[in-house]
Parts: sequence; structure tokens; C-alpha cells
Amino acid sequence: MKLTMSQALVQFLKNQFVERDDKKNAFFSGVWGIFGHGNVTGIGQALEQDGELKHFLPRNEQAMVHVAAAYAKQNRRLKTFACTSSIGPGATNMITGAAGATINRLPVLLLPGDAFNRRNVSPVLQELEHPTNQDITVNDCLKPVSKYWARINKPVQLIDAVSEAMSVLTDPALTGAVTLALPQDVQTEAYDYPDDMFSEKVWVIPRMSPNEKSLHETCELIKNSKTPLIIAGGGIIYSDAEAALIDFSNKTGIPVAETQAGKGSIPWDHPQCLGAIGVTGTSSANILAKKSDLVICIGTRLSDFTTASKTLFQNKDVKFIGINVSPDDASKHSATTLVGDAKVCLVKLTELLQLGDFKVNEKYSQEIFALNGDWAKEVNRIFTLNNEPLISQGEVIGLVSDFMNDEDTVVCAAGSLPGDMHKLWRTVNGNQYHMEYGYSCMGYEIAGGLGIRLAKDGGDVYVMVGDGSFLMMNSEIVTALQERLKLIIVLINNHGFASINGLSISLGSKGFGNLYRQRDFESGKYTGDELPINFTNIAKSLGIEAVEVQRRDELMNALKNAKKNNSSTLIEVSVDPEIHVPGYKSWWNVPVAEVSEMPAVVQARTEYEKRLMDEREF
Repeated sequence: MKLTMSQALVQFLKNQFVERDDKKNAFFSGVWGIFGHGNVTGIGQALEQDGELKHFLPRNEQAMVHVAAAYAKQNRRLKTFACTSSIGPGATNMITGAAGATINRLPVLLLPGDAFNRRNVSPVLQELEHPTNQDITVNDCLKPVSKYWARINKPVQLIDAVSEAMSVLTDPALTGAVTLALPQDVQTEAYDYPDDMFSEKVWVIPRMSPNEKSLHETCELIKNSKTPLIIAGGGIIYSDAEAALIDFSNKTGIPVAETQAGKGSIPWDHPQCLGAIGVTGTSSANILAKKSDLVICIGTRLSDFTTASKTLFQNKDVKFIGINVSPDDASKHSATTLVGDAKVCLVKLTELLQLGDFKVNEKYSQEIFALNGDWAKEVNRIFTLNNEPLISQGEVIGLVSDFMNDEDTVVCAAGSLPGDMHKLWRTVNGNQYHMEYGYSCMGYEIAGGLGIRLAKDGGDVYVMVGDGSFLMMNSEIVTALQERLKLIIVLINNHGFASINGLSISLGSKGFGNLYRQRDFESGKYTGDELPINFTNIAKSLGIEAVEVQRRDELMNALKNAKKNNSSTLIEVSVDPEIHVPGYKSWWNVPVAEVSEMPAVVQARTEYEKRLMDEREF
């Protein structure tokens, strides 16, 4: 079949399907793209001619990758979008989104336009000229943030490249951003492609079964433990393993602590649910983690936030079990590895442990119960502070969390909100809490909300976003309006980058460069009046409803009205920046200057060196 390279690519994408547990669906739900020179007459023309593969128009190339990643995450990596851009700034705008997708192990296909393969007209507009290598373009910047990268220099190369791309995109262990760089002249060139390239292709997502020897070794470790603890990561949710985890915990009594990506793996009010773990963890999870003799890590990368920079696990005899589809992740902390699908591994472990009638001892069960009771009291305290004249951020989280129903989803990514939400949010299922915290990318929130909204048949999407992140990327409000997609945006206004400001102060500095204040021209510093930014008017100018609130009753009324609305609403909440949710029994390694003329920094360095002594090598 004679087609241009772009036409062939569109036809190929339409016929790619995935199947897991005998359920089959189309893998690509459409293409997001801003057209310019480099893709308008290639991919753009092909999509227009085809008319079946749906095109979505974003306002920012970074945002469209966030949309695709959020959509893939909400669909548990069984669906995604492709994203196309022009050459130059359009392509490089996608780098940040690609990094987030790869870090979070989410499949997204990037199709950036590229410079002419036929160099006779070079240099073209936006082409990077490198004095020693004419093959380098800005798209080479996407190599380190892509799990697979190829430049299609001839139309025939597409045949192999798309197959390789799909094998990575659908691999649970390897998946991430995949980039096919498309020179603008090659996009328009024709080739006689084989017909079977466009036949329906089903990529079966396997549930890897663990090695039997490793399975029995793991069971023995669990049977011999006195204070085992589960860390539930995002792999639990990607694998649809929530029910298997709950069954395992019910039958063994082993408590469960959750990472950001794994939050919702077990209901917040389950007797064995300890809530969040690590730097942003609960007191109950972190207290038990410090004394645990066996840590069962399921579907987690064990990032520094989860391990409190390797200071959390202080039992001198602690051992680790790593359950993961990725051998690299499974082996972290010198763990006994169980390489396989989380759901399959949990089901098999439950069966084997039940044969020996394993259950944690009564003393440990009572300790779990008591610690969870203490934590519930602490959450209730934060949720009912009744702070005046401004509400606290913790109270806002409590009101929105309790207001949501089981079908709703909340999304967040950056600032102080993720840490507070990780500790406090009362999550009932794995679809309800959507946090981009592998990259913690400011600007993800509203774009991510669009991806979630497109993935959901019912329920509302609540976007929790700080004022700093909102200013970085709010343009996709226009896309929500264009697509008639409803978002409820709760904007926390604390007049600056409150999270990093608090971190700066805690480490001896004075919050340098983080507050939204006018410059004092006498001192030259940002110590003047607060910036008079009206976020409500910004939202209204973009075409959606908006309201500003300060008190509990005002926020509750605004949430009720937003629920009734058929279109998007922004609720701006002015919060007290001095009221913080505490940290609980954890530490994060943020280096402090070894020498300084500031006394507070010197003191912070002394404390830092003490805490370094708690870091462990496994």
C-alpha cells in the first residue's frame, strides 16, 4: 500500500491493541498535537485525511505529554495517547513531560518533527546547527528521557521502528516515553508499505509468574519474621492487585504502608492500613518501619522519600523482600527478589502462607491497632483546627477529602500539597488518588486532570494546585473548555512557593527567593507588598466559573456548587501560610552548607551531620 510515512504511521497506530486478563482495547485513544512547520503537512495532513484517529489540540506541548501520561496512569497503562509537535521549541517543550512519563513508568509516544533529512536547504528555521555533527538536532535532547528513541531517516525505517516502539510501550518493566523523531521531509515521502503492517496487532500484557524457588524462600522469610511490614507501591495499582493485597493482609495480619504512587492500594480505614510511609509518612507507618525486621516491598522504586533517605529502617537485622516486574527494582536494598506481577505474586504467597496458617502475633496486632488509633486522632485534630481568620491547608484537605465520593479522583503533583495529602487524604480505592510524585512536576496538575477526566466514565476530577504551580501552567483550562471537560480546581493561595520556602527556613536560611512579593528597591530584596494576583479573575478570563473563599463554610458551599455545575470551576482558597502539617518520625537528606556566616545555617549543619549517621547502606 503506497502511503506517505505519516499516513502509514497513523494507519499503524489505529490498529494497535493491548490485552490483559482476556480484556482487549485499543492502545491509542488519539493524538495530541500543536501543528507547525515540521509536522503540519506530514502528521497533520495524515490525521486530517484519516479522520478516525481523534486529534486533540492543547495549548502547550509539555502539557499535552502530561495529559497523555495522566491518561495512561488512570488507565493502568493499558491505554495512552501519541503526542506530536513541530521541530525546535515545540519538540523541546516535550522534554519535561517525557521525563515525568519515564520516571513514573508510563507509556507515552512522542512524535516530534525534525530537521530535513535532505540537507540541501539547511539550516532551516529552528534547526540546531552543530559545528562538528550535522546529525544532531534538538530531538537528541529527548534521548536520555526516552526508553526507546529512533529517527526515521527513510520511510522504510518506520516498519521496524514502530514495532520496537510498541514492544517497549507495552512492557510493564521497560515502559516510559518513546520517541520517534520525524524529519519533516521524510514525513511527506511515500513508500509501498506491506499490507500486514496495518493488520490488527494485539500486544498481550503478560502477568509474569515468579520463580518457584524464590517464592518458597520468600515464604520462609515471612514465616520467620516477627514484625513484617508491607510497602505498597504503584505496581500494586498498575497490576490491579488491590483485592489481592487486601486478602493477603487480612489473612496474615501484616500491616500495609503506602507510597505516593501506591496510595489507595488498601482503604484508609482498613485495620492493617498504616497510611503513608517515609518523609511524608504517618506516625504509625514510620514507627513500625523503624523496628520492622522484614520489609516486603511490592511494586515500589524505593525512592528517597519512601526510605527517608535510607534512615527509616533501623532494625539492625532488617531484611527486605522485593516483589516487582522490574529485576532492578526488586533487588534494591539487597532484597530477596521475587520478579513477577504483583497480583500473581500476592495470590501465590497467600496460598503458601495459608498452608502453614501464618499470622502475625497478637502483640504486634495490638500495636498496629493502637498506633492507627493515635494517627486517626491526629488527622481529626488537623481536619478540625477551625483556624481563623484563614483556614489551614490541612483543613482544606480534610474538607475536600471527605466531600469526594468513591468515584471521584483527586490529582496533585508539586509543592507542599503532595506531602500533606499523602499523610492525610482518606483514600478508598486505587482510582481515587492520582499523584505525580516521581518527578513532582509543577504545572502537571491541570493538564493531568484533563487526562484523568478523559479516562473516567463517571465521578468528578478534583485538581489540587498551589498558586505557584498554577501560574506555571494554567493554559489547559482553555483545552478543558474546548473539549467540554469538567474539572473542579481547588487553588491553594499561600503567596509563593510555600513548600521550598518552609524547607529553606527549616535548614537555617530565611526563605530566600520563594515568596511572591514586590522588590524593595532600597534593600534590593523581595520584601515588599504581596503581589496583587487575582487568580479568580484569571480563571474567569479563561472562560470558566471561579470563586474566592477563606472560611470553612465558604469552601463547603463552593464545593457543593462546583459539584452541581456541568462545566469547570476554580475555587481559590486563601490559607494561613504559618500553619503546617507536621512531619512524623522521618528525615529527608537535603545538604546544608558546610561553612556559613549565618548562625542558623551553622546550627542546621550540626544537626544535619548528626542525622547523616542514621543513613544505612543495604
